Amino acid sequence: MSLDVERIRALYPALSDGYAWLDAAAGTQVPQPVIDAIAAAYTSGIGNTHGAFPASARSDAIVTRAREAVADLVGGDPGGVVLGPNMTTLTYRFAYALAKDWGPGDEIVVSRLDHDANVRPWVQAAERAGALIRWARVETPSGELPAEQYEELVTERTRLVAVTAASNILGTIPDVRRITDRARAVGALAYVDGVHATPHMPIDMAAFGADLYATSAYKWSGPHIGAVVGRPELLERLRPDKLASSSDEVPDRFETGTAPFADLAGVAAAVDHLAGLDTGATGSRRERLLTSMAAVEAHEQAELAHLLKGLSSLPHVSVVGSPARRTATAYFTVAGHTPRQVAEHLAAGRVNVWDGHCYAWELTRALGIRDEGSAVRAGLVHYNHRPDVDRLLNVLEDLRH
Repeated sequence: MSLDVERIRALYPALSDGYAWLDAAAGTQVPQPVIDAIAAAYTSGIGNTHGAFPASARSDAIVTRAREAVADLVGGDPGGVVLGPNMTTLTYRFAYALAKDWGPGDEIVVSRLDHDANVRPWVQAAERAGALIRWARVETPSGELPAEQYEELVTERTRLVAVTAASNILGTIPDVRRITDRARAVGALAYVDGVHATPHMPIDMAAFGADLYATSAYKWSGPHIGAVVGRPELLERLRPDKLASSSDEVPDRFETGTAPFADLAGVAAAVDHLAGLDTGATGSRRERLLTSMAAVEAHEQAELAHLLKGLSSLPHVSVVGSPARRTATAYFTVAGHTPRQVAEHLAAGRVNVWDGHCYAWELTRALGIRDEGSAVRAGLVHYNHRPDVDRLLNVLEDLRH
């Protein structure tokens, strides 16, 4: 179980520019097989679905393969894979559909650890329905989300619990299963935001206890496509707003408008790419994914340890948060410099990072840093290697007073 990182890097054309690409928490680069799959779809010719001609049949097959691939990636059912432009749009869509059954006296539980895309759609839907929002707190300065608080937060009136599988800025991995078990005990649904977690570890949405699991392909080397995966029988109970003339089948009823079929071909190619990261992986695509993503996690954690050790050795750098278990994500500040100034300095040194709240709106406020520009985020994925980390540390050294 290991990665040949240099072999993997060679598959990514963008990485040849000499930069250290440490911006992956906002979106990864795309490997050549994904680019080729998208180009091949356009070259072969595609049409809208369910037509009588071959190009339409090719689009039908592309959609089917994309659903099967996402299901393999997260351990779901292809019949429950809803595809869309991004996780935010899909979460709003599900919030509208679910909230049709909410009313005064109902409660929705959200957390201050989450990306705002797993907070605001639920808050706004609850407000429209007259339901109450209950907030799970984050421990500061560690950035942990205590699971025990859900014993009181989740009540017989709770209809839905929304929680992240990993913080997109601190990398915090909460005890999702304990939280969703509490939701299930009272008959509430669990909506798990797996956008940040999916690129970093093997995923089994059933092990998370997720009724609905959200992910985004552009975070795991695919095109800009989002997906929400649920049980088909659960989706059958939901009635999203849709055109009268469009399909009422599941999962089609959640997908408005014409899909970007070529990009969906890239989704399946991206999952195949992930399954092949560990060249020793064998078995079904699902089995190869589990093996490869375990190798990814081990590789990233080794590089993260080196990064955190290096950051802690720089007296002018302060790492934000200290969760016990985290993805390969570091969030930090530099004394005497705003986060944007640090990001600009790193860009001049050919290091790509992000600065700001990164849509962790509630978390950066809880940490007391949102009004000061928040912090700088460096995110590692499977194609990052030790020279990327060392480049970041060396360029940060230049900012020491």
